[in-house]
Amino acid sequence: MAVSPVLAPRHRRIRPARSRRGRAIAAALTATVLTGAAGSAAADTDTTVVTKPTVVLVHGAFADASSWNAVVERLQRDGYSVVAPANPLRGLAGDSAYIAGFLKSIKGPIVLVGHSYGGAVISTAAAGNSQVKSLVFVNAFMPDKGEALGALGDRFPGSELAAALKPVPFRNADGPDGTDLYLQAAKFHQAFAADLPAAVSAVMAAAQRPIAASAFMEKAAEAAWKTIPSWALVSTRDKAISPALERFEARRAHAQTVEVDASHVALVSHPDAVTDLIRRAATGGSYAQPALAGTGLNTLVLAGLGVLAGGTVLTGCGLFGAARKRREPRR
Repeated sequence: MAVSPVLAPRHRRIRPARSRRGRAIAAALTATVLTGAAGSAAADTDTTVVTKPTVVLVHGAFADASSWNAVVERLQRDGYSVVAPANPLRGLAGDSAYIAGFLKSIKGPIVLVGHSYGGAVISTAAAGNSQVKSLVFVNAFMPDKGEALGALGDRFPGSELAAALKPVPFRNADGPDGTDLYLQAAKFHQAFAADLPAAVSAVMAAAQRPIAASAFMEKAAEAAWKTIPSWALVSTRDKAISPALERFEARRAHAQTVEVDASHVALVSHPDAVTDLIRRAATGGSYAQPALAGTGLNTLVLAGLGVLAGGTVLTGCGLFGAARKRREPRR
């Protein structure tokens, strides 16, 4: 029997149309699944937006805030907000209270850094301040509660500080007279800054700020390193604070520690090493906890499921089309 000229064209059009419709449905389903996987991948690449902490740098005795200049420049280039307040150097209790009050003027998380005597100051000043997330001690005193710096410094040999001191009496207008301690100009380079050019250390000696002798006799009221994560830098050629004492303090505080071949003023002679340690303290806490990476397991699994689902739909449509073709009578 002859095939109807009207039905034959219609019959030939139906199968391609259904095949195309099946492929379109499969493609739509696949796209939907893959879009979901892609959306999840985008979500996986999200990170918690966190403001960088403010870095507060506290100088020690026989120096001022300008000793941090090279470190400040590097941190500012990294986008950190940095402040280096003046440390009064009048006594541990008063200096710590002064810095503690200064910290209250700062909003957000803080990385608190102390050099030399400044280490003792920050350990007391940070106590009870939840904004301080990390402590960094650079060639520093890290006294325990009840310890005096003079007695702590005498526990290990290697310091030449006592022999280099020059006492200068001063008169208080509203209190008892006291004694300021300077470093002798002739001994400043060897005891304090031996790895700097002599001309540089001579300028530092001329501009040094003295510390009240009573500061070394006061006992620390707090030891914030017991509760706040700490980092420490030890200089192997330190003649002001014994490297053995610095290592002992760092171990006692469970501080993450690095050693550099430097004098007591590593912040001046090795600013890159000091800055790197501060960066680690700033990023080693809770400031940036990224979500699962976009190429992580969750994303790959979802993408794989999307491809599998799409392939399954396409395969099903292909089998359906083949079955219909077998069932159709030959004409």
